[in-house]
Amino acid sequence: MSDTELIQSLAQKHQLLKSEIRKVIIGQEKVIDSLLLSIFSGGHCLLVGVPGLAKTLMINTLSKALGLRYSRIQFTPDLMPSDIIGSEILDKNRDFQFLRGPVFANIILADEINRTPPKTQAALLEAMQEKSVTVSGKTYPLDQPFFVLATQNPIEQEGTYPLPEAQLDRFMLNIKLDYPSFDEEIDIVKSTTANQETDISIVLSANEIMQYQHVISKIPVPDNVYQYAVGLVAHTRVGTPSASSFAEKYLSWGAGPRASQYLIIGAKTHAALNGKFSPDIEDVNAVVHEVLRHRIVKNYYAEAENISTDMIINEIVKE
Repeated sequence: MSDTELIQSLAQKHQLLKSEIRKVIIGQEKVIDSLLLSIFSGGHCLLVGVPGLAKTLMINTLSKALGLRYSRIQFTPDLMPSDIIGSEILDKNRDFQFLRGPVFANIILADEINRTPPKTQAALLEAMQEKSVTVSGKTYPLDQPFFVLATQNPIEQEGTYPLPEAQLDRFMLNIKLDYPSFDEEIDIVKSTTANQETDISIVLSANEIMQYQHVISKIPVPDNVYQYAVGLVAHTRVGTPSASSFAEKYLSWGAGPRASQYLIIGAKTHAALNGKFSPDIEDVNAVVHEVLRHRIVKNYYAEAENISTDMIINEIVKE
């Protein structure tokens, strides 16, 4: 199958995937789009939302539709790195044997990642970056494809361990989950309080996902799109000649080069999922909030005037 045919088939599979997920998940269309975009881009996601918005159900349903192995890790203050990556034990023959931890799956749900100490967070983030884990000097490759979808509760912050900016930067997208609309919530209550089961069909295999990721990486990008993406990121960098006036006023720190990379990767994937063979500025703007949201740091003035990160990004895009 040629690259052109692969992109056309990806757009069709994308719609089939969304149809399967809609059998279980009501609403949250933008969130589902962002999750699928992250997966086909080969990136990791941070989902921020209050409890009860079906984050776990959404990711479980997604893993079923993709035919991938799914593992959920509930992060707690007493969780150790070995609880995630695994550990060596002495078997009955008195030989050391490595017992694999829950990180050896295709889709990892890191539930409430800010509830666990930095040492345990670092173990997962190392696996995200290297796609492997090292125990007692031996390196074990992780299953491919490999995605970490981490959740955070934005309300209850007491006794948590917020991820440092350098570690947040490892996540491709920061996805916000909002409350459902009134009509959507009625449908949710109807479907969850009745005794009904829904079968999810497998739409893609692991090999197909990696094949689509490969063809997306080869999509050509016009120079003006590169310039636009890098220019957007440069506008956030306080104290530099290219910083926007709005950023200078309300930001204490801007985004690094990884933001520019993810804007382009996200734009390519967004174009491919919509059946386009090359991204344009519209595709960059479609992912700019999720890519920049966790990479810029507000200052005191933004907090005092109740200026949100998304408002700052909107102003930077306008400029």
